[in-house]
Amino acid sequence: MLSQSDSLNTDSTTTTTTIIAATAATDSNSPSPDGNPKPPSSSDEDFFSSASFASSYSSDDNQNQNQNPSSPAIPISWPIDGNLTRDWVMDLMQAFEWGSRIIPPSEFPSILPVQVVDSLILSASRILHKEPNCVRIDGCGSADSSVVVVGDVHGQLHDVVFLLRDAGFPADNRFFVFNGDYVDRGAWGLETFLLLLAWKVYMPHRVYLLRGNHESKYCTSVYGFEKEVLTKYGEKGKHVYRKCLGCFEGLPLASIIAGRIYTAHGGLFRSVVSTPSKRSKGKKTRKIILNPEANSLSLGSLEELSKARRSVLDPPWEGVNLIPGDVLWSDPSMNPGLSPNKERGIGLLWGPDCTEEFLKRFDLKLIIRSHEGPDAREKRSGLAGMDEGYTIDHIVESGKLITLFSAPDYPQFQATEHRYKNKGAYIVLEPPLFDSPVFHSFEAITPRPKANPYYDYEDVIDSDEELDLASMVPAS
Repeated sequence: MLSQSDSLNTDSTTTTTTIIAATAATDSNSPSPDGNPKPPSSSDEDFFSSASFASSYSSDDNQNQNQNPSSPAIPISWPIDGNLTRDWVMDLMQAFEWGSRIIPPSEFPSILPVQVVDSLILSASRILHKEPNCVRIDGCGSADSSVVVVGDVHGQLHDVVFLLRDAGFPADNRFFVFNGDYVDRGAWGLETFLLLLAWKVYMPHRVYLLRGNHESKYCTSVYGFEKEVLTKYGEKGKHVYRKCLGCFEGLPLASIIAGRIYTAHGGLFRSVVSTPSKRSKGKKTRKIILNPEANSLSLGSLEELSKARRSVLDPPWEGVNLIPGDVLWSDPSMNPGLSPNKERGIGLLWGPDCTEEFLKRFDLKLIIRSHEGPDAREKRSGLAGMDEGYTIDHIVESGKLITLFSAPDYPQFQATEHRYKNKGAYIVLEPPLFDSPVFHSFEAITPRPKANPYYDYEDVIDSDEELDLASMVPAS
């Protein structure tokens, strides 16, 4: 059982994509000249007073944007028949890119009116809520088909657009599986999430969106997405935010690709064994008590995963419905066995022996999970860093465990002068067996459009650690 630092199997191919940066500009995340980090702000005045647009836009472009032939046709309207087309999705993507460079956040409804947001989220939610907890992607067996797996993207819209263009947009023979964490930390979480919902609505059987731990009420209230939505939609912001939360609840937890690859945001999960206690006199309810001893933990089954209740705003950390929290929050370890994830306060740590057991038990070859960026990985003993956008954490007899992270130069806003400057990556799985991953690493699009953070990145806890569990929705 090896970590990445010990060995990389030769059947995994790495391709590095180099992006030629545009003319250098002051990074929106860098410290001020005196060395102190810039204070967070999201006002339109601050946006325009310090904005440095990409070199492809001049001041004349900004003043004459309606006459600029490269400007999109806005506002985006919902199709009369309610059926999205590829052109509609591409127009939406162009409008989001353009708007991120040209207009202040409070004018976002001029691009996408709230009525269109409602229609898009409703259409996507109807699809997502009907999907099982673990979606099976079995229609990818043709000789020219491929499956693209994507990790955390955290509101970094321009890197997501590059990834889609680089990998090739979703198509009849090109499937996409996204491992969650579309929002928070980055300045364009709303655009990112809505763009991916549009792809899902247009190609529901080619694009699969899984839930990440940041698709929750707690995380979005701490790491910026809630404030982003309120800023962009003003008096309608609370309405749009509630719609997003409802959509989050419908996102599936995991996928199995071609019967051989398991993907999820965090990873593995426990078997939940409940014991009914004695019933108190006069009460008809039964209290469920879980054995809290770590040595009682055992891996859960795919059947248990299928029965978990995912429609919760925040996955519980206690009670009987623990599987969603495990799938979204757990991390691998080089230590054997299952144990509580004390660093995060929710989920599990699992060792190489558990990876082997899970792969062998369900006849799988790969586990592809996400959840850990460079900031999290620098604190993990025995596990490789996230410099290239992926790591191979466990190599066992039955296969491998891979961590995939698709947000380069993460996080967008960083309080320290030193930046990780990590690459992002995506994986391509190809026939006939789909179990020999091809890794594509890429650098961040530069310069990023000027933006202000929607959370206090100087004081907020790093890597989702030491959660304030009391502020989360009570377990049910």
